[in-house]
Amino acid sequence: MAGLLTLGARAMFANQAALQTIGQNIANANTPGYSRQSVVLTTSPGQFTGAGFFGKGVDVQTVVRSHNEFLTKEAVSAKSTASADSTRAEQLSRMEKIFATGTDGLGYAASQFLNSMVDVTSRPSDPSARQVALGRASELATRFANAGQQVTDLQSGIVSDLKASATVVNQLSQQIANVNDQISKTKGSGHDPNDLLDQRDKLISQLGEYVSVTTLPADDGSMGVFIGGGQRLVLGNQATTLQVTADPYDSQRAVLSMQEGGVSRALDESVLTGGSMSALLSFQNSDLQDAKNMLGQLAAAIGTRVNQQNALGLDLSNPPGTGSNIFNVASPRVMPAASNARDASGAFVSGVQASIVNASQLQASSYKLSSSASGSYQLTRLSDGLVRNVADGDTIDGFKLSFTPAAPAAGESFLIEPVGAAATEMRRVLDSPNGIAAASPLTAATAVDNNGTLTVDSIYAVNGNLDTTKAPITVQFGDPDPTNSANVQYTLTLADGSVLNGVWSSGQPIGNQPASGIDLGFELRTNGVPRKGDKITLDKTTYTATNNGNAKAFLNIQTETFIGRQLQPDGSITAGSTINDAYAASMSDVGARVQSATYLSGVSTTAATTAEASRSGESGVNLDEEASRLMQFQQGYQAAAKVLQTAQTLFNELMRIASS
Repeated sequence: MAGLLTLGARAMFANQAALQTIGQNIANANTPGYSRQSVVLTTSPGQFTGAGFFGKGVDVQTVVRSHNEFLTKEAVSAKSTASADSTRAEQLSRMEKIFATGTDGLGYAASQFLNSMVDVTSRPSDPSARQVALGRASELATRFANAGQQVTDLQSGIVSDLKASATVVNQLSQQIANVNDQISKTKGSGHDPNDLLDQRDKLISQLGEYVSVTTLPADDGSMGVFIGGGQRLVLGNQATTLQVTADPYDSQRAVLSMQEGGVSRALDESVLTGGSMSALLSFQNSDLQDAKNMLGQLAAAIGTRVNQQNALGLDLSNPPGTGSNIFNVASPRVMPAASNARDASGAFVSGVQASIVNASQLQASSYKLSSSASGSYQLTRLSDGLVRNVADGDTIDGFKLSFTPAAPAAGESFLIEPVGAAATEMRRVLDSPNGIAAASPLTAATAVDNNGTLTVDSIYAVNGNLDTTKAPITVQFGDPDPTNSANVQYTLTLADGSVLNGVWSSGQPIGNQPASGIDLGFELRTNGVPRKGDKITLDKTTYTATNNGNAKAFLNIQTETFIGRQLQPDGSITAGSTINDAYAASMSDVGARVQSATYLSGVSTTAATTAEASRSGESGVNLDEEASRLMQFQQGYQAAAKVLQTAQTLFNELMRIASS
């Protein structure tokens, strides 16, 4: 009877264990990260008798969880990628709002300012027309400053998000280390702590949303967690602290560092391949920096070009003077690396300064200046990686380098942003309407006895070569050009008696033909057709209140391709872009990034969902399946109870027989 009782008892315990495990599964069917558990049953070794081996029932070996290491890692990796892509798409969508379209855009504001000069052209002495032009200038500067401030606000938000994420990462890392400690303490029991293993997997999955991780199991059951291509984050029951520190060049930007043994080591952004923190760093260092430079390039080019044109005209002051600046144009920013040598007072020993030489050649890029051990200096344009050797006093991409107070030593570096602050610091600095230099320094008049239909359309200064001491200047037309009868030869006679010869063609300005040896710093444009002997006299402007020559020059800025020109190795200069084209190109660039990021986010989110579904299919709880297993082991429990009942009946009968 003892053997039968033992069989029944063991069978009841095994089925009870199975029913308890099934109940646990059903209770946690909707618990995130829970893995389905099952009881492992084994047959007890048989007992030999003279009649053979008789079974001794069933043993409960252990409780295991349904877990696939490969699918779990794939789910974590896919979730990390999806988190990075969605974070970048979200940040780009915010940045896209800076580049507004239509009447809210910077291009429209620039056009409105330049168009306001039409009224100044019509009424050069009208204070109201001049005041409207100043108002449009103020609106343009405000829009640039607001756009620059929005970039600054986005940067501040990124730093704040990184710090908040670092706090969460450190908490998760410490929790993983604590779970590792608990798991390793159970290693000697011979059984796996399934709930702790599920908890650790869930924590690692949550950690992967912030930063891409790799894991490595240890012999004691703990799990090592690494980031950044092998940097230890969790090892055993020890967790390393992740910190957000200031960029070595720009304190407004952030880098990720690991604090270990009192030493902070910066992590290279390129090895942080996933997670929201990696996306934030990438957005900060690439997308947002490009946006700041694109805005700065526009602001610096427009502000400088308008200031230059105003300086070429005459204002309404008494006596008339050259126009002063309308806009403030920020100087380039030069930021030394924090590791550069310092003196006893903490000031940097060496230094680099940059100044704008030609704003039309400024590029939408930052630059890194590095000093080598051989004493040479390399300037890297970060937008495309172009590296050039430079020296003190060189002019590159429209700005000039100056090594002061001392040249950089070997190993030192500097970050240069020629246009980084141009948008934020743009503002209108001209307050007096009389300061708008609408008048041209020269006035043109046709001779009364001219026989042709030639009339003066406009005359204004185009560069600093204009010398009014050479006025009056006489333009006299002669015979048709022998090589092309549609063109007419002419001579320019200056006040000092010098004579210059040129060829006039329809639409061709006079006075600014460097290729023909005529570079007097002004452009005279005419209408009609001259006859031989016709003359035009150019003299100093006497009445600035009625002259609109320079105001007309402002109107031409809209169609001038002066933004983003590049000096080629052969000395030629590529054509730039107009204001509207440059702004449209910036909007297109940002829009393309948003579209690409949104598409990638959708793809990676789908991949993450699929990977999680595969993991859940392996580890998740199926209630229908658990219900069928519940009935299966319930019947087994009832059958085991019947065995015990039968054994009890037989035992009672034997006792009755023995006692009778």
